[in-house]
Amino acid sequence: MKTKIDSLLILLCFALTVTINAFGNENKLLSETDDKDIPKLQNPITVQYLKKHLRKSQPRLVLNSKIEKNLKNKLKSDPVVQNMYRAIQLNAAEIQQKPFLERIKIGRRLLSVSREMLYRINMLGMVYRIDKDPKILERINGEVVAVCNFSDWNPSHYLDVAEMSMAVAIAIDWTAGELPSSTIALAKTTLIEKGIKPSYNEKGNTGWINGTNNWNQVCNGGMIAASIVIAEKDPELAAKTIKRSLDGMPNALKEYGPDGVYPEGSTYWGYGTSFSVVTSAMLESAFGTDFGLADYPAFKESAIFRALMNTPSGHYYNFADCGDKRSENGDVTLAWFASKSGNETLFERDRFLRPAADIGKLGRLDGAGLVWLSQFKKTKAEILPTSWKGDGANPIAVFTGGNNDPHQYYFGGKGGRGTVNHGNMDGGSFIFELNGVRWVVDPGNQRYHALEKTGFKLWGRCQSCERWTLLTKNNFGHSTISVNDQLHVVDGKATIEDFKSGINPEVTIDMTPTFAGQLKSAKRKFLKDSKTSLVIEDQIKLSEETSMITWQLMTTADVEIIKGGAILTQDGKTLKLDNLSHPELTISVVSLFPAPLELDRQMEGLKRLEIRIPAWTVEGGNCKIKVKLSGD
Repeated sequence: MKTKIDSLLILLCFALTVTINAFGNENKLLSETDDKDIPKLQNPITVQYLKKHLRKSQPRLVLNSKIEKNLKNKLKSDPVVQNMYRAIQLNAAEIQQKPFLERIKIGRRLLSVSREMLYRINMLGMVYRIDKDPKILERINGEVVAVCNFSDWNPSHYLDVAEMSMAVAIAIDWTAGELPSSTIALAKTTLIEKGIKPSYNEKGNTGWINGTNNWNQVCNGGMIAASIVIAEKDPELAAKTIKRSLDGMPNALKEYGPDGVYPEGSTYWGYGTSFSVVTSAMLESAFGTDFGLADYPAFKESAIFRALMNTPSGHYYNFADCGDKRSENGDVTLAWFASKSGNETLFERDRFLRPAADIGKLGRLDGAGLVWLSQFKKTKAEILPTSWKGDGANPIAVFTGGNNDPHQYYFGGKGGRGTVNHGNMDGGSFIFELNGVRWVVDPGNQRYHALEKTGFKLWGRCQSCERWTLLTKNNFGHSTISVNDQLHVVDGKATIEDFKSGINPEVTIDMTPTFAGQLKSAKRKFLKDSKTSLVIEDQIKLSEETSMITWQLMTTADVEIIKGGAILTQDGKTLKLDNLSHPELTISVVSLFPAPLELDRQMEGLKRLEIRIPAWTVEGGNCKIKVKLSGD
């Protein structure tokens, strides 16, 4: 469904994993969905329901007395919980050596400050729940007073407000009335005035309420946390806000359908999903139910998507505005899914058991994550599929060699269109790894603030918008097809037409809408024809408008052109490219380091391999391009 762009939004994705702490992310918020047929959450919230069903005692956000008792028992016996708690203690000790936070914006954002506050409270708050150290309580008090005395929490960029609201709410809840009464009063008033009330400003940045992307998940989660904490002070506002959020959240949750693919990519899955997970946990602990959030169609299935985006090289399949490499630490959001399913495959035990001192700075929700680690009970160990596809707004297909594959085979290919949230003109693109080397790369993401501070209009998504001048965003920076040296049609969605699993899986992507007005049709098939090779076959029907077809492959490997193809060399290993359909054509190598634009991401050794086929050489208007990549 087409959507209308309402406003410019940003996120600097520092904190879900250690590796991407410096990686920035942003989102372009979509307007309210017009889809009235999406499944709804249960929503009985009224003032009366709130007064009757909201747990009276604290803590009640993620933790409650029963959950906390289980956690403390696991701390006595479970090595994973013990080790992660030790890492939390180390983080809390470092926090106490830092100055209190100040209201310092980066550009138009306070987001880094809000995230640091959420991180600090997760660490300090969890240590206080377990150890009841008065020095920790004193530090929490200082943190809360400092941020509550900010002039505001930057409502023009509501992610800032949402994450700060959740941080302050958890601080008040996990200290359970043991902070000074003046601090509790200040915090509750601030949650109302600087947290919740700005979300009712119709002229403000409130499109997230019913938006379709991660802003919906983060901001509604923050408002629910704040509302639970101020429920006794202002039950009418609390009930109205929670009800609004339960009505709004399905607009983002539906994006996981039908198979669990998160359209915004893996690191955004980590961001948006972690806030849906913590929201589910807060609702369960506070009300005894999450009103159907965890069981929303395809939400739990998305854990398989996330797990499959982790490639053998330790990187992500980094389509959309995704980070390059995952953390060496365990994924606490996946651990929540493991706790719900009992599936040990989603519980990254070895990563959670890294020496606590080596774990470093934890994620900002890892305090809450300790609860999910304590709730995990193994009931099964489902092996990840070696061939998988997921449809939806940004269709994906993955082929792997499995857990014990000596060749470390990984293929990821996709459909989609540029107008999807965080989307690029990358329909038909793919990545390929073999023997621990990523031979075919996606150029990934760029830091948003570095672009925006120049005045670059990053978030426009019209056909001629400035976003598409960037190599990371346009089709010339991806391993796909380009026609007439033109941009892909920004709203032309490539879809998965056919998929076959098995020993030699294959997937066919219909790219025809991607080239509307440029050719008649285009279908791209990927085939894993052996344990060490991949075949890419394009069937293209030309039109009168077609003048040139360009087959593209992005790589950072060294390239030697040979007759009928090329040899790629990297890390002492080789990959052969055979031009099976047009061996007479010499492959061109276009160096992209330095990249064409000063604002482009600069990737050492990046180059584009091209097979260029003039339309006049194609007999009968039907062009078949067949290329094979093979290694040892």
